[in-house]
Amino acid sequence: MAAVFFHHVVGDLTCGKPVVAELHDTDTLDDAARAIAASPEGTVPVWRPRASPDEPPSGARFIGMISALDIAAFVAASGAGDRALRAVVGEVVQPNPGLLREIDPGTRLIDALELMRHGVKRFLVRKSGSWRGITKRFSVLYNGKWLKNMESTSPTAASSSSSRQLSSPSSSADKYCCLAREDVLRFLIGCLGALAPIPLTQISSLGAINPDYCHVEASVPAMEAIQKIPQDPCAVAVVETTPDGTRKILGDISTYKLWKCDYVSAAWALANLSAGQFVIGADENGSTSISVIPEPAISSSTVEEAGSSGRSPRAKKFSSRSIGFQANQMTLGRTRSMYHRGRSTPLTCKSTSSLAAVMAQMLSHRATHVWVTDAESEDDDVLVGVVGYTEIFYAVTRSTSPSPSPSPTTS
Repeated sequence: MAAVFFHHVVGDLTCGKPVVAELHDTDTLDDAARAIAASPEGTVPVWRPRASPDEPPSGARFIGMISALDIAAFVAASGAGDRALRAVVGEVVQPNPGLLREIDPGTRLIDALELMRHGVKRFLVRKSGSWRGITKRFSVLYNGKWLKNMESTSPTAASSSSSRQLSSPSSSADKYCCLAREDVLRFLIGCLGALAPIPLTQISSLGAINPDYCHVEASVPAMEAIQKIPQDPCAVAVVETTPDGTRKILGDISTYKLWKCDYVSAAWALANLSAGQFVIGADENGSTSISVIPEPAISSSTVEEAGSSGRSPRAKKFSSRSIGFQANQMTLGRTRSMYHRGRSTPLTCKSTSSLAAVMAQMLSHRATHVWVTDAESEDDDVLVGVVGYTEIFYAVTRSTSPSPSPSPTTS
């Protein structure tokens, strides 16, 4: 296993991270939508309100995570349009305290990765204060300063201490940040050389492809499809199954795809379209000549203002136009090549792709997963699995590296 996981700690990843801005269960879904747009992975933690204004964030007040898909599904089920966004977050969020863990900034990176491999999606980490017991004093850059080991301990004592102790500044000065799996992935991208030869190994050789992905047929109603979405990755593949049993991916319904969307229009599409129509961006007439630029939704306040000024408000037309998809004119029964357009295009890689390529692909798109297609098939859309954060973290922390291809020996 790469030494970088033992020589670096969680505190290394907190540099430049903003202080936690809490979303409470008493806030509205409109507040949650704005918070999600500024957060990674299309999700945001939900907390119980503070008992006092100066109370710091804590794992004890954490409730669960709310995602873009949760909001869109709630609005679709309510049928109330943008009025549903006035509901409080507590009505939507599913309690799951295990998704966030409060940890010490001196926690080894290998221990943090182990927690994320077992389902933790966020770390709550203290930013203020100094801490001691660094494995290698030259390996850590924290709070903009190179820190030295403040204790003169023996090598044996230093190696046996896997947990570091924080100093005890006053609680009023404590500042916390949240680390997401995206932050860990960004750190790993910067350490590819230290992880060699794993990053250049094919994902199929590393066992990083999860064949137990969730999928639905394109003809299934979109609302039925989202009921099957797993927790991680929070995505369902929309496929067409050929007579020989091969599944061809058309797109996916996921938190990643709905990130920063118009929730009212997305909710209308979920409630009225099939999964196939939803992912290609079809409107209520089956037409898909859809603009990439979302149309601004007409809120109830806009209607009220128009009525008070004596102007007749323009009726709001619900369609998937403002979701942001783009596609050419087609119907659901046409060929696969007609589906592969614009934002409806699923994020895919080949089973022969390297782990580094998949990591870069996920990070550049800020995606939570990449669908894997069969490299040996004549078609480029035959689905064989999915790669997410969990699979990547398992791959980079392998106890034994895969056997690399033979290389010429130097004399």
